Amino acid sequence: MPHCIVEYSQNLEQEVPPADLLEAVKEACIASALFSPQDIKLRSFPFKSFLSVGQEDAFIHVTLRVLSGRTEEQKKQLSHLVLEALTQFSLNNVSLSVEVCDMDRATYAKQVVLSQ
Repeated sequence: MPHCIVEYSQNLEQEVPPADLLEAVKEACIASALFSPQDIKLRSFPFKSFLSVGQEDAFIHVTLRVLSGRTEEQKKQLSHLVLEALTQFSLNNVSLSVEVCDMDRATYAKQVVLSQ
């Protein structure tokens, strides 16, 4: 935990490789001291088509899905650390946003299937 989902406008790939975005988010999650590094899961999705107020404005949006039970202050700190990590890329004319979403512990199920 957490599941870190990085959505971004595909036009940003010319300025920042997606692997760099994932690394920045991972390091921010580690810096939060809320997660073990081996538990952090990351994935990214580029969007070829996107509009913001009728214009094709660049964006990065990170959703951090965490198991419920963390305080509002912890989640606030986490979102600010990730947002700060995204600003390191010195991008211009881009919207950066981060949200932390709780996953209900009582209904979350997980199974790791390993090869035999």
